[in-house]
Amino acid sequence: MATTPTAKTPPASKDRPTGKDSRRGNPRLNWTFMAVFSLAVTGYFVGQYATAGLQTLGAQHVGLASNYAQRALPIQLAFYLHIVFAGVALSVGPFQFVRAIRRRWPTLHRWIGRTYVLAIAVGSVAAFVMSFVSQAGLVGLFGFGSLAVLWAWTTYRGYRAIRGRDVAEHRAWMIRSFALTFAAPTLRLWLGLLIGAQALVGSHATDQQMFDNAYAAVPFLCWLPNIVVAELMIRRRNLPGLRFSSGAGQVRSQVRATPVPE
Repeated sequence: MATTPTAKTPPASKDRPTGKDSRRGNPRLNWTFMAVFSLAVTGYFVGQYATAGLQTLGAQHVGLASNYAQRALPIQLAFYLHIVFAGVALSVGPFQFVRAIRRRWPTLHRWIGRTYVLAIAVGSVAAFVMSFVSQAGLVGLFGFGSLAVLWAWTTYRGYRAIRGRDVAEHRAWMIRSFALTFAAPTLRLWLGLLIGAQALVGSHATDQQMFDNAYAAVPFLCWLPNIVVAELMIRRRNLPGLRFSSGAGQVRSQVRATPVPE
């Protein structure tokens, strides 16, 4: 009797680039752009809500202030908590992926990660509460509500992986997590594109109507493409892909190790 040889487990992913990594451009330049863009979005869109109260900003049609100006105090509190903590997550998130920080200052990397996880723990709950009164109605409830749940879940999986010392799994889940964090900038990009498209085709709608039309499309559009890009990045880095059932992998391993007659 003989057994079929089992495939060797590939070594854990390292920080050094592989052959595949060399074909995906300059990672340092990519993450620098992400960091600058994230900080710019945080500074502008978070800062605008610090200039006055919701009543004043709502009358001036600043951002989403008009939708929350007349809401109950718990909803307004959730709004401000989300603005602040999502801004923190967006600001510190890109620095998790800076290789120099991971290698030279691992303690700093861990504290950035803890800040990021804590910010999402608060920001995601606040976002889920906000989804029930979204300006986009039911589309906003399901789109932004799903985003809030997945944002918390992917971050938790990344945290749990590093607690189990599974670095490759941790990196994969944190890429997914930040892809969802980056929904804030992509939402603004889609709003600009969709409003611009309406203007180009000669729409007779008012500025507010064009904004409302565009905003109705972004609850899913702001994060679904991000997740697709994240999975492509994970695959190109040879990091663990999504596994919906650990049992299936165990069954395949048992099948490979089953003795076969000569």
